[in-house]
Amino acid sequence: MKLRNFRAAILAASALATLGLSACDKPYVRDEVAKRVAMPAFMVKREVPVAPFNITVWERMHVKNAPATIYIEGDGLNWLTPRDKSMDPTPPNPVALHLAAHDNASNVGYIARPCQFTKLTDKNKPCDNAYWTNKRYAPEVVDTISKVLDDMKAQYGIDGFNLVGYSGGGAVAAILAAKRDDVLSLRTVAGNLDHEVHSAYHEVTPLTGSLNAVDFVGNLRDVPQHHYIGGQDDVVPPAILHSYLQALGETNCVSYTFIQESAHDEGWVEKWPELLKKPAECAGPVQPADLNFPVSEPAFMPRPAPEKP
Repeated sequence: MKLRNFRAAILAASALATLGLSACDKPYVRDEVAKRVAMPAFMVKREVPVAPFNITVWERMHVKNAPATIYIEGDGLNWLTPRDKSMDPTPPNPVALHLAAHDNASNVGYIARPCQFTKLTDKNKPCDNAYWTNKRYAPEVVDTISKVLDDMKAQYGIDGFNLVGYSGGGAVAAILAAKRDDVLSLRTVAGNLDHEVHSAYHEVTPLTGSLNAVDFVGNLRDVPQHHYIGGQDDVVPPAILHSYLQALGETNCVSYTFIQESAHDEGWVEKWPELLKKPAECAGPVQPADLNFPVSEPAFMPRPAPEKP
């Protein structure tokens, strides 16, 4: 397997270097990380039972009969190596929760993916690892997150959702936007909007049992959306967005922002309050998609050659 593929698999599995954690850390450590992210933003944790899952959410809902911005987490710690599955997909670095905590909207929610933050050491609450490997975007996964949205709607009188999906959560958010009639806008950050192209890029076995966001473009052309992609992202590279935009075709409802210095799990959180100001709307004439992003290699400090003695 190529070095690129091994490195990408490790990056996709976690952001361990950022937090100084190892893949062997217990689930309660990752729970504590999430708590320390959410609590300063006054987001309250609860569990929403949607059989066969218990879905963990963090929420800050202040205004009834108003829209809510909902963040959907990425795939989490799904692989330790290209051959070794994780025992627990809870993300060591919950990027979507970080983004939610930086959102000053009155109604903000975060939805973890199935099997994340559920203490999988409990034998009475088994969770099939297929749901963080091949079936991470399965119909039942999408339906589960949709039911969580229904629960939020009933609990708080939410009248519409602005969905934000990070990485694989972008795929789930896009499919939900295509299926539901109460999604006001869609945003993705490093979103895996075409997992078939993603698998081909990394030369790994395609996902089986998963829906693919790009297959739902027929119901997405009129959804206001904004996609954010990083120039240093070698997990979900710009080629994934290329494929999605090509399939989407002509529409005046889609825009994107290319951040040259951002990697898959780095360079987003500190920029997020400003990036959120970029509109997701249907406005103006149809603009042809520029599919030639100025991708470049990461910049390194040049060092002069040592002088000969």
